[in-house]
Amino acid sequence: MFKASAFGRFVRRFSIPRQWLLAYLFLIVVPAGVILYGFYERSATILKDEVSRTMQQALKQAGSNLAYRLEHIEDISNSVIMNANLHEYLSVGENDQLIGIQFQVIKDLRNIVESVQSNSDVFHVRLFVDKSKLYAGERINFFSLESLKTGSWYEKIITQNGGIVWSGSYEQRYLDAGNARIFSAARMLRDPNQYAKVSGVLMIDVKEQMVTDILSTLQFSPGTNVYLVDPYGTIAYHPNKALVGSTVSPEMQEALSSGSEGTLSIKLDEEVNDVLYATVNPTGWKLVAQGTESQLSHRAVKLTQMTGLTTLLEYIALFLLLPVVLLAIIVRGMNRRVKSVITTIRKEGTDTPVDFPAETSDFLLLERSVEHMLLRVRTLVGEKYLAQIHEREAQLQALQAQINPHFLYNTLDTINWIAIGKGATDISQMIDALAKYFRLSLNKGRSIVSVEDELCLAQVYLEIQQSRFPNTFDFQVDMQPGLEAYQMPKLILQPIVENALLHGIRKAKGRRGSIVITVREDDGELLFTVSDNGIGMEEPRALQLLSVAPSGEKSDGSGSSYGLYNVNERIKLYSGDDRYGLSISSKLGIGTIVTIRFKAAELTKGE
Repeated sequence: MFKASAFGRFVRRFSIPRQWLLAYLFLIVVPAGVILYGFYERSATILKDEVSRTMQQALKQAGSNLAYRLEHIEDISNSVIMNANLHEYLSVGENDQLIGIQFQVIKDLRNIVESVQSNSDVFHVRLFVDKSKLYAGERINFFSLESLKTGSWYEKIITQNGGIVWSGSYEQRYLDAGNARIFSAARMLRDPNQYAKVSGVLMIDVKEQMVTDILSTLQFSPGTNVYLVDPYGTIAYHPNKALVGSTVSPEMQEALSSGSEGTLSIKLDEEVNDVLYATVNPTGWKLVAQGTESQLSHRAVKLTQMTGLTTLLEYIALFLLLPVVLLAIIVRGMNRRVKSVITTIRKEGTDTPVDFPAETSDFLLLERSVEHMLLRVRTLVGEKYLAQIHEREAQLQALQAQINPHFLYNTLDTINWIAIGKGATDISQMIDALAKYFRLSLNKGRSIVSVEDELCLAQVYLEIQQSRFPNTFDFQVDMQPGLEAYQMPKLILQPIVENALLHGIRKAKGRRGSIVITVREDDGELLFTVSDNGIGMEEPRALQLLSVAPSGEKSDGSGSSYGLYNVNERIKLYSGDDRYGLSISSKLGIGTIVTIRFKAAELTKGE
């Protein structure tokens, strides 16, 4: 920088008028300085955004790699519990104290465990079983279930009801492998003979090193912390082992719950931190990269500093040189910045860059790049428009599917009036009953109906069957007053009534059949009974119909055992409690009584 006296001698020597200097300052130097400063800030913002976006993509890719490995472990766990022998071996029974049988069980279970542990991702398999098992104290692969109940996450495993629960990183001691830091995927196993009883817990251990190896591929700046946080805000993995199991700050937990991925800045311990995060399926964990702006965007800061230094030098030259040289420097500097931005976009962008001839100028190259970006935007808009068209077509098809049942009703109604006009009252009654049956069974696509509609459906079905088999049976419906508006799953009574007619009364030759349907409320529960005086069945057969899934009968529900088994399972799923479902009381040659039990609840409006 020249001293003031030297600059004054320069002005006097070349006889530069003062007004020219002022005009030069206000018309050239000041606007050029403002333009350069604005361009510098814009370039710094673009560089930081591009680096942040690239880092977010890298973090998301690491999360996808980790999710793939964890899903592979869950697939292995799913394949293990599909082994039919496993549940039989873990069930508590009278053979638990027979040494010969237990040795065979240990041998079979050992083969299952070794098969799973042969996978490179699996470090160890542990089975926690009932203490009555002779091998429960083996403590290499088999442990007592009682030893797990003292753990902090046993309740989570039970609450998941067979779903997989992932633990955070923790240290475990193995008799055959020493101490190791691991993650565990645990799930509860139920006793098939006593479904309400827990027969064991399957735990597949994965070395923490697997997670460390995946996250080590992230080439972030020194000082950046990359760790895992579970949905409850607890740190599941951290390079600093002392922080594993601790809880992140409320500000951080609130920020991580705002979406599946993102970039944000929050103030922690009086310092602004930049945070990148992405969700890791199937655990729901958040993969977090946390650091200050200089740590996370070290490259962007470095590029910004270099750009600032270059800008300062150019500004000094701009102030000292003639306007022509000044303009040349400005143009050259802008070309260099445009080229830097284009190079960054090409290098960091996810889309395939467009190649141009080498002699293309920087400004023309920038123009072509913008044109390419606009073309890409138009393409994306067109794709969105096509997606909206396809969505509209799907809506029209859904409306058409709703119109088809109305067409069926209208057609049956037309046939009914034709039959009435022809004097065919029996045909008219049959068609009218069939129309009612379809209307009640379809129920506008809803799966929950009122007790009144379900009884009406069964009654219409029996009326149709009376027309089909005249003078062969009678039926009676007896409902306690006030139960009409209670809710129940659709098509519960009809399969049972069908079984009573086709497999009970129709096979009883030489006597007139009778079917009685009763509905009562008993201590907050709905009780349906369907009784018939058909051929009946032996008691073991009646129990088998509900306890064993049929293998040789028709899967459409027309088979006797499949229909009853299907209805029983549907009621259990609907009620969520094993207390509810079907029970059968039958005597050979006398008849059968089927009792249906589920929780009483009134039908809510809109259903």
